[in-house]
Amino acid sequence: MKIFFALLISVIISANACAQDNYDVSLISKDLLPYASAVVRNKEVSVEVKDLDNTIYHIKSAITILNPNGNNIAHVVVWHNKSNIIKSIKGAVYNQLGKLTNKFSESDFEDVNSGNDFSLFEDSKVKHYNPPVTDYPYTIVYEYEVKSKQSLNFGDWEPNSTTGLAVEKSSYVFSCKPDFNIRYKEINMPVKVIKGLNKDGEKIYTWHVANLKAVKDEPYSPNEDKYLSSVKIAPEKFSYEGIAGSFTNWKELGKWQYDKLLASRLKVSDATAGYMKQITEGVTDPKLKAKKIYEYMQGKTHYISIQIGIGGFQPFLASDVDQQNYGDCKALVNYTQALLKTVNIDSYYCVVQAGNRKVSMLNDFASMDQGNHIILCLPFKNDTTFLECTSQKIPFGFLGDFTDDRTVLACTPEGGKLLHTPKYTAANNLQQRKATFVLNADGELSGEMHTSFKGSQYENRERIIEEAQKDQIKSLKKEYAINNLDIEKEEFKQDKGLQPITTENIKLYARDYGSVNDGKLYFITNATNRTTNVPREVRNRHNEMYINRGYTDEDEISYTLPQGYHVDLKPTDVLIDKPFGKFSETIVIKGNQLVFKRRLQILDGTYSKDTYQDLVDFYQAVVDADNNTVSLIKGS
Repeated sequence: MKIFFALLISVIISANACAQDNYDVSLISKDLLPYASAVVRNKEVSVEVKDLDNTIYHIKSAITILNPNGNNIAHVVVWHNKSNIIKSIKGAVYNQLGKLTNKFSESDFEDVNSGNDFSLFEDSKVKHYNPPVTDYPYTIVYEYEVKSKQSLNFGDWEPNSTTGLAVEKSSYVFSCKPDFNIRYKEINMPVKVIKGLNKDGEKIYTWHVANLKAVKDEPYSPNEDKYLSSVKIAPEKFSYEGIAGSFTNWKELGKWQYDKLLASRLKVSDATAGYMKQITEGVTDPKLKAKKIYEYMQGKTHYISIQIGIGGFQPFLASDVDQQNYGDCKALVNYTQALLKTVNIDSYYCVVQAGNRKVSMLNDFASMDQGNHIILCLPFKNDTTFLECTSQKIPFGFLGDFTDDRTVLACTPEGGKLLHTPKYTAANNLQQRKATFVLNADGELSGEMHTSFKGSQYENRERIIEEAQKDQIKSLKKEYAINNLDIEKEEFKQDKGLQPITTENIKLYARDYGSVNDGKLYFITNATNRTTNVPREVRNRHNEMYINRGYTDEDEISYTLPQGYHVDLKPTDVLIDKPFGKFSETIVIKGNQLVFKRRLQILDGTYSKDTYQDLVDFYQAVVDADNNTVSLIKGS
C-alpha cells in the first residue's frame, strides 16, 4: 500500500506539473497574497543517487514576482565545478497575463568565481541570471540539470526559502538504490515524507507541499530554522572526490574528517619544530606557550581563500603553508595545529557556521553541510580556548562576533565532538566613554574624550584603525553626531592580552554646538552616543522576539558651563527597566559643572512576541531621551 501510494503521489505531482502552463497572475489564490513579494507557482526538485559517485539533480521552477522586493527570488544561481557538471539550463519569462515575453538559455548566464576577491585558487564557479524585467508582476520559469560526482552533500530542500514567499505547490523527490541508506530531518514541515519504491525497485522519498502562505518579515525574528520549512538529508555511506566514508552521527563524521582529510597533513620541518621550541623556551604555562606560537603564526602568514581539492574540505599541507606563508581558514588552522604539536600542545580542528548571526550545529543530526569556516580549539584543563587563525590582528583567544556562542564540531583522533564556543555576555560587551568638555557662551564645544571597547565591542574601531590617519579622522567624524566637529588629535591603542581592550582618545573642537536664542544657550547633553533608529511597528506579530547579541554602553560627560550662566531648564532623569534591556540618563549640576550620565544595556535572548511592542516603545524612549536639551540662562 505504501509503495502504491508513493507512486500515486509522484504521478499526481507530474500530472499537475504538466497542467501548469498558464501563468496568469490572476489565477493565484488571494489567500496566498498577504505579505507575499513572490509566489512559487510550481517547483519540482528531483535528486537521484545512481551510484556513490553519480548523483543527478533536476530542478524545475516557476515563480511569480509580484513586486521589486521579490527580485532576489527571481535570481537563478547554479553552482558548478569539475565535479558538479551542468548538463542543461533553459528558461522563459511571462508577463502578468501569462504571455511569453522572453526566453533564455545557458549562454545568457554570467559565469563567475564563487569565492571572493581574496581567492587565489578557485575551481568552484557560479552561473547566475537575473531577468531584465521592470514591469511587475511577472513570472520566471526555468529548468536545469546538474550531474554531481559525489554523494556526501545534497543540499537542503527549502520550499519557502525566505520570508515574503508563498507557495502554490512544491515537491522534492529523492531516489536511490535499495542499498543506499539516508537519514533525514524535517524542520517546520507541514507534511511528512512518503516512502516507497519505483518501478525499477529504487527507494523513493517524496515531500509535497501546497498552499503555503508567505511568512511575514518581522524585525528581531529568531533564526530562520525556527519558522521556515526545510528538509535535510545525509547519507550513511558516501563517496566524495574519490574518498569513501560512512557516518550516522557527529562522532563518526568527525572521525572520518580527521582520518581522511587531516591526520596526514600536520608535519612541519625539523627546523620549524626547533624554532617553536626556541621561542617558547622558559615558558611553563601551556596557554602562554600557545599564545607565543599563535602570534608567531599571525606574523608569518596571511589569509587567502582557497577553494580547490576535495571540494575545498581538505587543508593544504602544514609544510606548504610554512614555506608559502599563506592559506585559507582550513590551512591556517591546520598549520597552527602543527606548530602547537611540536611543543606537545593538543588542539582540535573545528568546523563552525560563522557569521554575526549565531547558528549552531544540530545536536541530533550530523551532516557535512552545516559549517562554512574553521577555527582551532585548545582543550586546556578548565580553560578551553578557541583561536581564529585567519586574522593577523585578532588577539589570542578572542573570537569576536564571528564565531562566538555556538555549537561547533571538533574533529579529533577519537572522533567528532560537539563543543560550544565562548559567549560574550551583555556585561562583557562593554563600551565605556568619559568626556570632559568646555562649553563657552557662543556655543563652542572643546575637550577630550576617552573610550574603551571590550568583549564583542573590542572590534568596533578595527576598520578605522587600519586606515591612514587622514581617513581615520574622516571616519571618526561620521561616528559622532556632533555638528562642525574638528578632531585636533586622535589615538588608538589595543591591549591584546587575555582580556583584550581597544582604547580611543580624542581631542576635539566644535563651533556652534550650542545655539543661542533669546538670551538663552541650548545644547544636547548627549553629545557622543545617540540612538537614532526605532524598530518598525509590527501588528499581529507571529514570531517570538529574538535579540542575537547583548551589549552595554556607558557614557559620562562632564561639561564646564560658560561663566555667568546657570541651568534654566533641564530634562527629568530617565530610568527604564525591561526584561530585554535597561536604560538610564541622569543630569547632576554642581556649581558650573554639569555631569551627564547614560547607560544602555540590551540583553540577548528569546522573548514572547507580545514583548515586541515594549521593545519599540523602549527604543523610542531612548531616542527621545538622547535628544533632550538643556537651556542655560545668564545671570544669578
